Amino acid sequence: MKKEYRVCKNYEFSSIIGQKRYVASHSFVCYFEQRKNEHARVGISVGKKLGNAVQRNKVKRQVRSMIDHHFNFQSDFDLILIIRPKYKEQSFIENECELQKDLARIEKRMKR
Repeated sequence: MKKEYRVCKNYEFSSIIGQKRYVASHSFVCYFEQRKNEHARVGISVGKKLGNAVQRNKVKRQVRSMIDHHFNFQSDFDLILIIRPKYKEQSFIENECELQKDLARIEKRMKR
């Protein structure tokens, strides 16, 4: 995922989360907002409950891989993914399917 497709700044995270539009599942909480740039952006947040820095970075790499496969950067929304501790209890494939379902739910909500 290219850097231009990432939400990096704390105030950007806060503004998207502050909109309080989200979809929740066992492994993810996905906050979204109408995009402001010419392309969509994604931010990933992994809390310390998931483990030490090595484990959190592994989770971020996995989630970035899922995003590259299933997220269309021409979408109408910016996305913040907060990873829940339940993520570690499920396999990569189960988490990927769950993220795919969450993205479909967000697409439906954006069309309303």
